[in-house]
Amino acid sequence: MKRVLVTGSSRGIGRAVALRLAKDGFAVVTHAVRNVAAAQETAAECARISGLPVQAALAFDLADRDAVAAVLEADMAANGAYFGVVANAGVNADAPFPILEGSEWDRVVDTDLTGFYNLLKPVVMPMVGNRIRGRIVAVSSVSGIVGNRGQVNYSAAKAGIIGAVKALAVELAKRGITVNAVAPGVIETEMSSSIEFQDEVKKAIPMRRFGKPEEVAGVVAFLFRDEAAYVTRQVISVNGGLV
Repeated sequence: MKRVLVTGSSRGIGRAVALRLAKDGFAVVTHAVRNVAAAQETAAECARISGLPVQAALAFDLADRDAVAAVLEADMAANGAYFGVVANAGVNADAPFPILEGSEWDRVVDTDLTGFYNLLKPVVMPMVGNRIRGRIVAVSSVSGIVGNRGQVNYSAAKAGIIGAVKALAVELAKRGITVNAVAPGVIETEMSSSIEFQDEVKKAIPMRRFGKPEEVAGVVAFLFRDEAAYVTRQVISVNGGLV
């Protein structure tokens, strides 16, 4: 049984990824910061799809290093090391840079970028120690590739994830662990529902529509397949041709 942790899997892209990986036969461990009930519902649905035992939903704030380590270490002690991790959870706090508050910068960077370290530090060595030729996929963003107005903090964090992925991929390649990033564009989630002038935004996308969470999940699922064992250190964009 290959266990895979998907952070931020109570809704949106994370939930779609969790359900798709369950369809592919993985035992999915879900996660939420506050809405643990929704994450547990996702876990139950994953178990129904995969036919594997329900994995308990985990709860922690990615910015809280000690809490993350404590929860993950307890789960691995009870159930074994993970085959893979999808680092999906993140936050945004958009504002033009001149009025961007320090607290908004810190919250986004601490969660989205430092959270990458906090999440993966406890799980990588158990993967290596158990000789698991596993998968790590981090969800970045088109904003991390080209930058976006009003998202200096978010763009910085998501660009940092890309750099971290590329470096970690080199370190883990000889262990057979692949490390890649998926960079979604505008996807139909709660975050995109708040976008003003949606018709104008769609006109800037060559496909003239927002993406679906399932379309991001399909790319993540590919990276978990045996056929993707030679794909590492890559950033795969899912953005309808936006960049």
